[in-house]
Amino acid sequence: MAFIDYYKILGVDKKASESEIKKAYRKLARKYHPDLNPNDAIAEKKFKEINEANEVLSNPENRKKYDEYGKDWKHADEFEKAKQQQHYQQSRQQQSTGNFSDSDYSDFFESIFGNRSGRSANIRYKGQDFNAELHLTLKEVYTTHKRTLTIDGKKIGLTIPAGVKNDQVIKIAGKGGKGVNGGPNGDLYIRFIIAEHPNFKRDRNDLYTTVNIGLNLAMLGGEVVVDTFDGKVKLKVKPETQSGTKVKLKGKGFPIYKKEGHFGDLYITYKVQLPTNLSDKEKELFKELSKLRPS
Repeated sequence: MAFIDYYKILGVDKKASESEIKKAYRKLARKYHPDLNPNDAIAEKKFKEINEANEVLSNPENRKKYDEYGKDWKHADEFEKAKQQQHYQQSRQQQSTGNFSDSDYSDFFESIFGNRSGRSANIRYKGQDFNAELHLTLKEVYTTHKRTLTIDGKKIGLTIPAGVKNDQVIKIAGKGGKGVNGGPNGDLYIRFIIAEHPNFKRDRNDLYTTVNIGLNLAMLGGEVVVDTFDGKVKLKVKPETQSGTKVKLKGKGFPIYKKEGHFGDLYITYKVQLPTNLSDKEKELFKELSKLRPS
């Protein structure tokens, strides 16, 4: 297996911080994402390389192994176990004979990376865990839906429950790297990145929005139609409603994660829009009103 420079792929220094790696990955992932580069084989290959590099460098434990063992970083655990066993055996041999050979170190390299002879060939090791990010809109996570992801060249179907939160991580068991010597497969960890909505702000399971109403409606009262995530709702506006007034629509917020049929609340803030470009008649009426209710 040839050495792959993951730092070079992400365009960061070997001393880069976790935030710098995360920033570089997101920038490149957006640039080469298949949805933005349809039928572009080069972009698709680049996107896979970027994800592979991020899976390693964004995980502190994997990054440490990669920095120390390079292309053989996936075998770091068995390397360390074998090395510890080798030191133990040499210590016992030295105590009994007073000497040992430096060439003994090469034996365990061969057992791991060569013909895998001896006891180490029978040791089962769990496969590598994979990490991936899935970018979604707030509207998309309002309902449970299915997605197909391509991880390490394989298509994986998953059901995304309604109500997942931004930066939430879920584990899909057994969908990581293949185990060694018949060991169990690694797991797949998916982090959800949910974009902000232009009209609704989410706070846990509640939603917040602002609705503009005219001066006449605010003063005299009436009805207004507002948008929610599951359709339009007609609301009564009380007379003399002040700008900044809040109303709550119970159960019209966001679905609660893995609690089907349960929702948060929707909070609406009314913003009174003052009229502009007044006609002469309107100005005259406001002057009459000012005489009745001087400020």
